[in-house]
Amino acid sequence: MIQGKVEICGVNTSKLPLLKNAEKEELFKRIGDGDIDARKEYINGNLRLVLSVIKRFHSSNENVDDLFQIGCIGLIKAIDNFDSSLNVKFSTYAVPMIVGEIRRYLRDANSIRVSRSLKDTAYKAIYAREHLTRVNSKEPTVTEIAEEIGIPKEDIVYALDAIQAPMSLYEPVYTDGGDTLYVMDQISDKKNREEIWVEQISLSEAMKKLSEREHEIITLRFFEGKTQMEVANKIGISQAQVSRLEKNALKTMRMYLTA
Repeated sequence: MIQGKVEICGVNTSKLPLLKNAEKEELFKRIGDGDIDARKEYINGNLRLVLSVIKRFHSSNENVDDLFQIGCIGLIKAIDNFDSSLNVKFSTYAVPMIVGEIRRYLRDANSIRVSRSLKDTAYKAIYAREHLTRVNSKEPTVTEIAEEIGIPKEDIVYALDAIQAPMSLYEPVYTDGGDTLYVMDQISDKKNREEIWVEQISLSEAMKKLSEREHEIITLRFFEGKTQMEVANKIGISQAQVSRLEKNALKTMRMYLTA
């Protein structure tokens, strides 16, 4: 889809700038001071990141220009919300944002809904494919996958076609200075510290949507473990008011996290 295509959305991809770490840090300082030109320069300097991410969606049959534009929206959101004091690479934070934006676009644009049973079959096949590849050091055939999971190969082919072509968990999504992000890095794993970090970022971003009073109540209730009565006494309002504000705050956060 992308090979041989030099220009996307009027952007010459062969001439995209590549920022050095020192340049990124300096630009972010200027962005924090409200420098609009620095923000534009930082966006342009990370368009290669968007280009790298949209390659993983080559099987979606979507127009590459559209995917690039949607990816840029995710990039801009990442820039506007990134906390440079977290001691984390910007690309590590931005990739899930860009991927999420593209996935939402594809989900909303896709009028065909795949049944749960088809998805289950496809996911079993993908898992078996990765397992057999690791064990045998070569990619298995559809027949071998069918024998591994006990499902007719015709059903496997149909299920994989329904959810579009599978991607290796070890396929690189983006490489920045020798530090490669793989597809498996974006898969949820409750035991993975990086995933916990991403969840903490999401929670932090959700709490930014709250009013000052709501933020205080959520902090006291769920981070300090205080009862509604203790919170009411501390901030000088009734327990009923605490309960109402808490419900509104949780609703706001839930809407942000599930958007």
